[in-house]
Formats: sequence, C-alpha cells, structure tokens
Amino acid sequence: MSPSSSTTDLSAATGVDPAAVAAGRRIRSVYVYEAPVRVWHWINALAITVLAVTGYFIGRPLPTMPGEASSHFLMGYIRFAHFAAGYVLAIGLLGRIYWAIVGNHHARELFTLPLFSRAYWREVAKMLKWYAFLIPRPGQYVGHNPMARLAMFFGYFCLSIFMVFTGFALYGEGLQTGSWADRCFGWVIPLFGQSQDVHTFHRLGMWAMVSFVILHVYAAIREDIMGRQSIVSTMISGHRTFKD
Repeated sequence: MSPSSSTTDLSAATGVDPAAVAAGRRIRSVYVYEAPVRVWHWINALAITVLAVTGYFIGRPLPTMPGEASSHFLMGYIRFAHFAAGYVLAIGLLGRIYWAIVGNHHARELFTLPLFSRAYWREVAKMLKWYAFLIPRPGQYVGHNPMARLAMFFGYFCLSIFMVFTGFALYGEGLQTGSWADRCFGWVIPLFGQSQDVHTFHRLGMWAMVSFVILHVYAAIREDIMGRQSIVSTMISGHRTFKD
C-alpha cells in the first residue's frame, strides 16, 4: 500500500468518497488490526521480555547463590524459560507470516516495503523530520506510517529472523550433533566462524532488539499524544481513532 495523505489513506481503507471527507464528514474510527494480529503482538511482547531478561543472565550469571550448589537449579530454570520463550517467538513468527497471507492488507505491512516508490521515501523523510520535531504534525495513516513500517521490517522482522536462526543454532549445540536443531540450524555456526562468535552476535542482537522496543514504545506513546491518533489502544481494540 503506497503512503498517502490522511484523506486519501482513510478513503482508500474504508471505501468512503474523498469528496465526502473533504466536505467535512470526517471518519473517526477505522478497523485496522484483526484479533490474531493483536493477540500475536502481546504474546510476542511477553516472549521478547522473557528472552531479554533470561538472555542477559545466561550471558552474565548471578555471581553467587547461598548454600550448596547442588541445592539450586536457578540457571536451569532461567535457561528453560529462555528456550520456551524462544519457541514461542519462532512459532508466533510463523503464525504471523501465515496471517499476513490470509489477513487484511494491514497484516502484510510488517513484511513488505515499497522500496522502489519515490512517494514512499518522500513520506519516510517527512516522518523523520516529524520525529525530529522539525515540522508540524504530518498526515495521519490508517496502518503503520512509512517510517514505522521501515523500522518494523528491519528492526523487528529481519532482526527476529536473525535471532531465531542464531538462537536455535546455539540451542542445537546443547541438544548435540544429529538433533533437529543441529540439522536445521547447525550450519549457522561455521558461517559466523565458531560458537563464541555466534554467542557474541546473538547477544548484540538482544541489545538491538531491546533498543528497538524502547524506540517502538516511545514512538507509540508520542503518536498517541502528539499525532492525535490512537496507537496503543489500537493494538487492544483493533480500531484506530483519529482526533481533530
């Protein structure tokens, strides 16, 4: 879907005559995100949170625990939670890709970019200026704005693919040679050089994901306040509401 101004974008999404919109019969709310997308979003957010917290402690374990080591299984629980959340992330991503095929056109925005559209890049530049407080409020968008769409594709989708592949490659080491994870993802380790290199890049990917989440939350709240359109509540109700 090519980026456009508020009136054109809203009219295309709802089938409303642009002339009627221009005449003052404003559209207040548009149904954007279907239930499977919203459920996936919040489950995925929880999985990423668990992965980040447990992944941090796997890389930097607690310095000590009271009592005998045989009395504790703390790192075992942390690793189990990490692996379980990794499965949730990977399976959820597959489900999200499936829904991009069968869902509405907003469900596909996460996986596609109109890279060869000049209009798209003009809108990206405009949104960059908006986020830098250089211009007043730009046009409103029913789905992701062009800048958010670019960030979601590279900052979430591509990064998630990287984390899934490197994560399951390391997981395959623990399951040992011949396991399903080793057969499917074992080639990743020699691609990067050695196991420690994959550990390093996987951990850097964790910090990249944490940075993306921080910017994602900031941008969503900022748009709710300054953009005069619902962002956070849209991922709960599915409806995007536009304010005057």
